[in-house]
Amino acid sequence: MKAYVYGSDGARISDVPQPKPEGTQVLVRVRACGLNRADTGMRKGHAHGAAGGVGTVLGMEWAGEVAELGPDAKGVKVGDRIMGSGGAAFAEYTLADHGRLFHAPSNMNFEEAATLPVALATMHNAVVTVGGVEAGQSVLIQGASSGVGLMAMQIARLKGAKLVIGSSTDATRRGRLKDYGADLAVDSSDPKWVDEVLKATNGEGVDLIVDQVSGKVASQNLAATKVKGRIVNVGRLGGAHADFNFDLHAARRIDYVGVTFRTRTIEEVREIFEEVRKDIWGAVESRKLQLPIDKVFAFNDIDQAFAHMEANKHLGKIVVTV
Repeated sequence: MKAYVYGSDGARISDVPQPKPEGTQVLVRVRACGLNRADTGMRKGHAHGAAGGVGTVLGMEWAGEVAELGPDAKGVKVGDRIMGSGGAAFAEYTLADHGRLFHAPSNMNFEEAATLPVALATMHNAVVTVGGVEAGQSVLIQGASSGVGLMAMQIARLKGAKLVIGSSTDATRRGRLKDYGADLAVDSSDPKWVDEVLKATNGEGVDLIVDQVSGKVASQNLAATKVKGRIVNVGRLGGAHADFNFDLHAARRIDYVGVTFRTRTIEEVREIFEEVRKDIWGAVESRKLQLPIDKVFAFNDIDQAFAHMEANKHLGKIVVTV
C-alpha cells in the first residue's frame, strides 16, 4: 500500500506492507486525513511521545471505512464509516484501537469528518474534564485560530461560558475568531493583551485559560487569570522554555495543569473518547461543533499540504484525501 513515510533522506510516499489488525484493533481504509502541528515535527524526524524516527508512517488523524476487525474489536462492523486518531494515518490503510474512534455522522463527508477527532478529544478533555468550565464562567483560548483552538472556543460556548476570548498573532485570523465563538480577540504578541482581558473581566481575570502557546506568555497568563482560576497547558506552539513568575502563581492560587496524549495509556484515551460521545456528540451530529476546511490536497500533493501548513496563513484544517 501507499504511505507517507519518514526515511533517512526525509519523508516521501513509499510502498509498505498493509497492516493486519490484532486484538482490539480495527483496520481502516483511509479516505481523508487531517494535518496537525505535531505532524510537521515528525516529518522532520522529531519524536512525538514514543512515535517517530526512520521508518515511521506519519499522520495521526483520519476518516474512512472499517475494512477488517481484530478478534477482540467491538462496537463497529466492516463497512462502517468512522473517524479517529492514532499513528500511521497518512496511508491507504491504518490501524486504530476500537475505543479511539467515532462513527462518522451521516451528514458529513470524509473530508469534514477527518477534521474533528483530535480537536474534539483534545479540547473536550482540556476545557471540560480538566478545565472544569461551568456555565457563566470566562474562558481564554491561547492559540485560538488553530483547528483545536477553534474547537475549544465552540465547546466553551456550548457549555455556557459567558465570555470567550481567543488569541491569535495574525490580524486576519483574529478578525475571524468571532465566527467561532469569541466575544473578544486579542493579539498575544502585544504586551497589552493582558490589560484587554482584565478590562473585559472587570479587573478580575478569566476563570480558565487553555494554553497552546506557553513560552513567553506563561507569566502573562498568570496575570490574566483570576484568583483561584485554572490554566490548562496543552502545547508549546510558542516555545517550551520561558521565565515563570512563581510568586504570582502562588499569590493568585492558580491551578496549573499540563495535559497531553503522548503519555496517556490506551485506557485513558478510550475514556476521553467515551466522554466526548456522552457529553457533546449530539452537537457534533447537528453540526453545531464543526471546523472550517482551509484547503484540501490530494495524497500525491502531501508535501504541498505541509508547505501550506508551515506558511502559517491558514485558518482551520488542512485535509489530504487518500
